[in-house]
Amino acid sequence: MNDTAIHETHPEVVKRLRRAEGHLKKIISMIGEGRACLDIAQQLQAVESAVCAAKKALIHDHIDHCLEEAVGPVSREGRSVVEEFKEITKYL
Repeated sequence: MNDTAIHETHPEVVKRLRRAEGHLKKIISMIGEGRACLDIAQQLQAVESAVCAAKKALIHDHIDHCLEEAVGPVSREGRSVVEEFKEITKYL
C-alpha cells in the first residue's frame, strides 16, 4: 500500500483546509479587535465544521482506495459493508 499517493479527493481536502485556515486567521484578528464572543464562536464553529468535513473526505477516500488496494476488488455485498463502515465513521 502506498501511503504517499495523491487521491482524487486530496485537492478538495486541501481546498477545505485552506478555507478553514482563512477563517482561523480572521478569528485571530477578531479576538485582537475585541469582537463579540458570539461572532467569534460562530467563526470557530465554521472552522470546526470545515476541518471535520475535510477529515471525513480524507477518511472516506482512504477507505475507498487504500482499503480496496489492500484487500482487492470488493464484491457488491462487500461494498454495502464498506458503505456502512463509512457511515459509522461519522461517530468518531
